Amino acid sequence: MTAVLKAFSALSDQTRMSIVEQLMAEGELAAGELIEGRGMSGAAISRHLKVLREAGLIRQRVQGTHRLYTVDGQGLRAIADWTISKRAFWEASLDRLDAAIIEEDQT
Repeated sequence: MTAVLKAFSALSDQTRMSIVEQLMAEGELAAGELIEGRGMSGAAISRHLKVLREAGLIRQRVQGTHRLYTVDGQGLRAIADWTISKRAFWEASLDRLDAAIIEEDQT
């Protein structure tokens, strides 16, 4: 499975997407901080973190008894690069849609 496919698959889950967004907004956080406010057990969050690590979207480092998580820029860059590479397709598609709407309005 390609890195981009793994990343999109991991982010398709609402909890995992919110974890990545939280890490992007707040920076490095301990696992316990990622559990707060989610109404999930530590074990459930741990499984989500594992999926995100395996997809290359977050990194983990150990500091004493704490596991600290941060966004992995390379994983996010793979998504951004893929999205940018499809930009021409989307722009052309949206231009065709605009033209079809204008044509329909004129008839």
